[in-house]
Amino acid sequence: MDVTWGVKYLTEFIATAFLLVLGNGAVANVDLKGTKGNSSGWVVIALGYGLAVMMPAMMFGNVSGNHINPAFTLGLAVSGLFPWAHVAPYILAQVLGAMFGQLLVVVAYNPYFKKTTNPNAVLGSFSTISALDDGTKESQKASMINGFVNEFVGSFVLFFGALALTKNFFGAELVGKLVDSGFDQTMAETAASPYTAGSLAVAHIAIGFLVMALVAALGGPTGPALNPARDLGPRILHFLLPTSVLGEAKKDSKWWYAWVPVVAPIVASIVAVAVFKMIYL
Repeated sequence: MDVTWGVKYLTEFIATAFLLVLGNGAVANVDLKGTKGNSSGWVVIALGYGLAVMMPAMMFGNVSGNHINPAFTLGLAVSGLFPWAHVAPYILAQVLGAMFGQLLVVVAYNPYFKKTTNPNAVLGSFSTISALDDGTKESQKASMINGFVNEFVGSFVLFFGALALTKNFFGAELVGKLVDSGFDQTMAETAASPYTAGSLAVAHIAIGFLVMALVAALGGPTGPALNPARDLGPRILHFLLPTSVLGEAKKDSKWWYAWVPVVAPIVASIVAVAVFKMIYL
């Protein structure tokens, strides 16, 4: 699909907003007091976030690449797989999209935020929180160390796996052979599309299942975020919104921890994309 970069930026905004509506919408449904899904469990959150990644990938993967994640955009750029000139607009669109999507969650669940008495349930419906954090200064160091490890491992698997699914799909070797025969990449992909389109669609679906598995497997320590925009954008919104909107349970935004779900996924993405490129590209 031939679209302008402006449309791609807008698509990243929309896709990231969808990610937050579906993902943090599921978290709010489980964590906030009085909802029909209250205390329905971690499986609902894993399912919600898996579908939150899958749906935009199916909708917009052929438009903007459906990065919906600053760490992925940066990892691709560092490895020469995405132009640096468009990194800043992509990241801005993703962060603003995350904030807008979270705002829609707040609007939809506003009465239930006000009913909730647990500050962690309120903040957890916006951003990640370490399970080791007990509110004391002593627990903060352990929270940051464990959180960084957890976010790094999960993000590495996500980014490496996403590239493997979308680059090593069944039929990808046909595109490679056409390129070796003299076709440019776009022509090769177009010529091979009748034989590879189904596999690429399956790959985008599989990314959703990968996220679902990661949330189920590595969600215990932190959430996890696996995405700076998904954590930072809503955390900013949590900080800005008054108690008249979020209720009296709205407390600290835990800025001391906020760097972890931003830095760890970025570092993991750069390493994951570089390793994948070294082995397969």
